[in-house]
Amino acid sequence: VQLQASGGGLVQAGGSLRLSCAASGRSFSRYVMAWFRQAPGKEREFVAAIGWRAGNIYYADSVKGRFTISRDNAENTVYLQMNSLKPEDTAVYYCAAKRDYYGDYVSSGRSSDFDSWGQGTQVTVSS
Repeated sequence: VQLQASGGGLVQAGGSLRLSCAASGRSFSRYVMAWFRQAPGKEREFVAAIGWRAGNIYYADSVKGRFTISRDNAENTVYLQMNSLKPEDTAVYYCAAKRDYYGDYVSSGRSSDFDSWGQGTQVTVSS
């Protein structure tokens, strides 16, 4: 599956952004989809993941209650709604996919478990 992320930008602290990740290829619903982020000088870190089953969602503690991941299998798209943004959320955000029908990898949190990656979209939160 090929992934293309979009929706990043510059926003003030407390603001919101919605990222989108469009997937091409077949059987999108059989993939666990995730968002990761990487700030300058830091390692890539897990943000959120979603399986195809309703409610099979997992968040990093740092974004829980502020970010919401969702997917539209008919549109082959996964979203990340980011509210109450903080300067420490500034990073390049990447979407990733793992072929996993049963959703076992939703709570993985490990970038090495994911097979396909989008190109990244920059999110900058000013204070």
